Amino acid sequence: MSTPNNRSVDRALVVVAAGVAAAMHVGKLPTALPILQGELGVTLVEAGFLLSLVQFAGMLFGLAAGVAADGLGLKRTMILGLVLLAAASALGAFAQSAAVLMALRAFEGLGFLLAAMPAPSLIRRMVDADRVNSALGMWGAFMPLGTAIALLAGAPAMDLIGWRGWWLVLALIAAAMALVLWRLVPTDPDISHAQRSGSWRDRARETLGARGPWLVALCFCVYSAQWLAVIGFLPTVIAQAGIAAGWAGAATALAALVNMIGNIAAGRLLERGVQGALLLSIGYIAMAAGSLAAFSDAPGWFRYGGVIVFSMVGGLIPGTLFSLAVRLAPGDANVSTTVGWMQQWSALGQFSGPPVVAWVASAAGSWRWSGAVTSMFALAGLVLAGFVSLILRVRNVRI
Repeated sequence: MSTPNNRSVDRALVVVAAGVAAAMHVGKLPTALPILQGELGVTLVEAGFLLSLVQFAGMLFGLAAGVAADGLGLKRTMILGLVLLAAASALGAFAQSAAVLMALRAFEGLGFLLAAMPAPSLIRRMVDADRVNSALGMWGAFMPLGTAIALLAGAPAMDLIGWRGWWLVLALIAAAMALVLWRLVPTDPDISHAQRSGSWRDRARETLGARGPWLVALCFCVYSAQWLAVIGFLPTVIAQAGIAAGWAGAATALAALVNMIGNIAAGRLLERGVQGALLLSIGYIAMAAGSLAAFSDAPGWFRYGGVIVFSMVGGLIPGTLFSLAVRLAPGDANVSTTVGWMQQWSALGQFSGPPVVAWVASAAGSWRWSGAVTSMFALAGLVLAGFVSLILRVRNVRI
């Protein structure tokens, strides 16, 4: 029989699993891009926008969604997001043009935002304080795990049922996780009318007026811009190298999956007293070095090794930032709003990174200069990590 502590961890794992189901919709595109380019005539730049449009809603409405979640309820918001993801993916299975598919990707982005944004606050509410860092480290792994599953399963699934069938399968998975979340996660506490309507402006103003939420948001922005650009285009880069599509999906899935190692390690290292700013710096340095190797003219094994380092050590960054967001929010009532603001800037990074990298690659006629673009994001992250260290010392926050 489970103890109360074990039950809280089990429920936190349900939340993580729901996030994984949402992240699969982000990861379903890379292995499908060669098929979509052939069937729907998708160009390279359009492919970049297809990769990033899933972040469009988050880019515009992350803060608003964070504020609204406190009124609607964290669990209800997450369920709503999964249902919207399921509906948009199901409709996407019937798209006949790149324009329609891109429009539905934007709606999937809204679903992804609503499904992912409340999770850190929901986990924090259910898990004991001494286990929050580890639990949030596990949550930080939802994106690479969901992406890896979609990348690994996508190619064989599309061989059997086509990309349209794969879209429908992922719609069913999202709908099923919405039902599981509804059944197993505790009901949102009652919220008074004043909490629902009277204080949202105060929460938004307090969050935007504090330095901490801005720093974690910008840190996530420059991380996300790099990660989705490198992982998102990896199957295309591998395919252009003449490697079979099945191997391209597996190689990209592994590259996404090892990101979990960094996320989970970040939670454990934070619990052992390692400074968050140091973990951020290590992650950004590894991402710069790894992306330069990945987009170089070196042998394939060296380039792929760079991708593994890029993703695995870079995983320290989101695992650290989710804990920082909880600690650097202006107050307990601002945690969801802070995470929403962080999600908004993360979405901006994911929206802008792939098209910029694709544009540079198209202009240069190769991927050679793409590593320079991603390294500039990493350099900006190093500067931001220095400011994080400063604010933690000023506030005497140890993380």
